Amino acid sequence: MISILKRGFRQYFELSFWVISLSALAIMPPSTDPHYSFCVFKFLGLPYCPGCGLGHSISFLFHGDLRASLHAHPLGIFAVPVIVLRIIKLCRNQFFPQPLNLQYGKQSV
Repeated sequence: MISILKRGFRQYFELSFWVISLSALAIMPPSTDPHYSFCVFKFLGLPYCPGCGLGHSISFLFHGDLRASLHAHPLGIFAVPVIVLRIIKLCRNQFFPQPLNLQYGKQSV
């Protein structure tokens, strides 16, 4: 029973992670104070992090503020379609798996 639960958890972890994360960013107020952070670079005291502001950028984008989204992080606009396409691909693979057509030994024409 536990092995089935572990397998189910592993099977749907990435899909549920992306859906929950994107949903949380969509309902998050974009002007919240970024005081609490999980950024490793910020914990180490480094002045620059390539990913800081990406969550705020996505949140601003979901709330329709394109200028603030670009100001928070310029790649936020491109991150949303990439994440949505990943969610679509994971859904398609999980719920509509394609059978493998392996024909060993046959040469393709």
